[in-house]
Amino acid sequence: MKMKRALAIVPLLLAAAAPAHAAPGDMSVAAFLAKVDALKAKGIAAMFSSDIKMLKNEAMAAGLAYKARLERERAAGKPSSCPPKPTKVTQDMWLNHLNSYPAGQRGQINLHRAMADLAVRTWPCR
Repeated sequence: MKMKRALAIVPLLLAAAAPAHAAPGDMSVAAFLAKVDALKAKGIAAMFSSDIKMLKNEAMAAGLAYKARLERERAAGKPSSCPPKPTKVTQDMWLNHLNSYPAGQRGQINLHRAMADLAVRTWPCR
């Protein structure tokens, strides 16, 4: 009977120990930049890495989430930023912004917040 109870707990412990799969855009700035640096270190071989698509998807998800948030804010009459239409965030702009966070804070900031911070800083409402 004790063995049966012990075995019943194992799946619960494994589930608790396994990291939850984060939604796109939830990646931390630190993790994103670490993957970018790893790809840069691969040189031309990075072109064949699945991490490129994953990083692009992470950034796109953060951008789409901020766009949806901004639409809600505009509807309420209180936009947090006023980007021009159309708006494009270049790779250099994005990476420079991510690198502007102090290294000690990058692990606590996810890409959703980073995208919002970029928009507020770059296109403030006047």
